[in-house]
Order: sequence, then structure tokens, then C-alpha cells
Amino acid sequence: MRSWKRHVVGWKTLTEMGCAGNTLTYLQGNSANSSPTAIGSVVTQNQQSTKTPENHDLPLVSVIVPCRNEERFIAICMSSLLANDYPSHRLEVIAVDGDSNDRTRAVLESLVHQNPAVKLLHNPKRIMPAGANLGIQRARGQVIMIIGAHARVAPDYISRCVKCLLEYGADNVGGVMVTIPQREGIVGHGIVACLSHRFGVGNAYFRIHSDQPRWVDTVFGGCYRREVFERIGQFNELLVCSQDMEFNQRLNKCGGKILFVPDIVSYYFARSDLKSFCAHNFRNGVWATLPFAYVDGMPVRPRHLIPLGFVVSVVMSALLAIRLWFFLWLLLAILGSYSVCAVAAAAQIAWRKRNLKFFFLMPLLFSLLHFGYGMGSVCGVLNVLRLRVARLFSANQAPAGV
Repeated sequence: MRSWKRHVVGWKTLTEMGCAGNTLTYLQGNSANSSPTAIGSVVTQNQQSTKTPENHDLPLVSVIVPCRNEERFIAICMSSLLANDYPSHRLEVIAVDGDSNDRTRAVLESLVHQNPAVKLLHNPKRIMPAGANLGIQRARGQVIMIIGAHARVAPDYISRCVKCLLEYGADNVGGVMVTIPQREGIVGHGIVACLSHRFGVGNAYFRIHSDQPRWVDTVFGGCYRREVFERIGQFNELLVCSQDMEFNQRLNKCGGKILFVPDIVSYYFARSDLKSFCAHNFRNGVWATLPFAYVDGMPVRPRHLIPLGFVVSVVMSALLAIRLWFFLWLLLAILGSYSVCAVAAAAQIAWRKRNLKFFFLMPLLFSLLHFGYGMGSVCGVLNVLRLRVARLFSANQAPAGV
């Protein structure tokens, strides 16, 4: 019954948009696929259709690029999108600038004059989810892609995303995010290795990669059917960060299917110095837990809370060890186990790169990633508690009858 309803919703949405012919058939036909799609499972043969539209039947794609103060990367990002092999008459690229105070807007205005496919919107709220929502509201495409300005994409990125969206009946498609340093150097490449290793980031397939398509809980960026936004809403603008994780959680809960395809490739420019790396980790950690203040249910995946548990266990064991010897042994066991795993991962990376320096650098970077993220998550939890107490206090102080 659920898949029948999804089929009807997809048909109705596209019909109301005025879509007709084979494009309609391809976009809504496969979304009714009811094959099991357990997260992490490999896509099976019977979950793939052989239908692929001809060039003249391809859906219109709207690529949305929210940005703010990205003068170093915005031209690279936009150029990679405009150089894609997807037919230009079936593509629009919508840049949404959030009041940049550098040359980002000037670069985008130049691109608007040079290419009719480029559109520029103003995002007065400045934050990423508001920019994405503005782009979605103005987009004309039946397929909507979200790309961060810190990324560039492979020449076949758009066509591969659309092809897999149609063939597999997915609601959202993404691929490998190849992390590259903003600046060359041992630290920059070490940070890249840290963000691309299972010990560093867990089972996020778009980061650690896989050799075959899989149904997953989230992907980098995202290529969505338009009807997804009409079915479950847009990005939550209360979330300055983590809005993509929360959105994909909503999609999963509604029975949506998110597909990771390893030969869809984008490149992400990672921070390359320790100061910005630590600040970014802390901020990500804050927004792994702070969404609990604004969202009912579970807005993130369990792996995003592991650093929180790690830091809390270390801190609590250290405090209790002052009085009880048992917790000293527990603390040593936790830190010892972590150190063994970090050294093993460092040895693997050093061997792969044929450079002994990584063996000594990687344990430091792993600890900065996990402790920074975990401390940020602790800060986020404290803010969640503060906000909930404030709301409870406000509700108790409200006048009767209000």
C-alpha cells in the first residue's frame, strides 16, 4: 500500500507541474519499487531497471549552490557544474548568495552575464538551509541537486546522478566525496586521510567509499526527486548545520530510499591547518546534538553520537578515579583501547602512503577529530538542556488563557 501511494503522489506531483511524456514515466515509474532497501545493504539486480530516457526526454535539473564568502572556491564549483556533460538546455544552476562580504557575489554576477543557465538569488538569512530552501522554491526542475560551494564535481556527475535516480527508483542519489586539502603539506594530507578512514568517520560510505551501489542513510550533496520536498517539506532553517542529516533522517523515516553509487564522484576541499580543523570539528560536534532542541525524534545517526559517549566516558572515569580505583582502570582501558586503534589506523595509512611521517601524525589528528567533536557535542547537550529549561520556565510563566 505504501509503495502504491508513493507512486500516485509522484505521478500527481509531476502532472501538476505540467510534465508530460516519457519524462513523467521515467521519474515516477520506478519510485514504486518495493524491494527491500535496508541501510548499508548492497543494491541487488532486481532493484535496477533497464529504462533510461533518451536525451530529449531527460528531466530538467536544477542545481542549487548555497554559498557565503566563498570567493576562493565558488568559481571552481560553478565551472565544474557548467562543464558537465548533461544537456545544457535541460539544466539550470541556481547560486544563492548569503550576503557575502568578499568577492563571491561579483564572481557569480559575472557568471550570470556569461551563461544564461546561471541564476543568482539573495539569501538575507545567510545560513545554508535558508539558501537551499530559496533555491528549491525558485527551481523549475523535476530533479533538484544541492551542492556545497566547497566542492567541485566530475564531468559526468549530473548525468550519472540522474541516470541512477531513474534506474534504481531512488529518492536521493549521491556518490563518493573525494577529500582534497585546500593547501599542500603533510598536515593537509593527514587531515584528508583522517576524514577518509573508517576509524576517523565510521561507516559513512560517501567518505570511506565502497566498491558497489548501496542503500545508505545519507549522501554528500544529494540529487533528489522534486516530489521529495513536496512530500516531507524542505530543510529545517532552525539548524545552522546538520540540516542535511536531519532532512535525510526524515526521508528515511518516510520510507524514502537514498542510494550511494561509487562511480559518482565529487571533490571536497578540506581545511588544511590544525586551528581551522579543530574549530570545524568542535562546530560539527555542537550540531550533532543541538538539533535535539529543535527536532522531535532522532535528527542524526547513532555514529554521530559516538564521540560524545567517548568524551563523557573519559571525563567521568577520570573524575571518579579520584575516589575509586576501579574507574582508574576503566579510564586506562578506554584510553588504551583508543590508542591501539589509532596506532593501527595510523600504521595502515602510513603504509598506504609509503611515508613514515603519517604514522606519528595520524594519532594526533584522530584525537583532535574525536575529542574536538565530542567536546562540541557536550557543549551542544548543555545548550539543549538550557533551551528546554528556558521553554519550560516560559510555559509556566505564561498568563492563564494564553
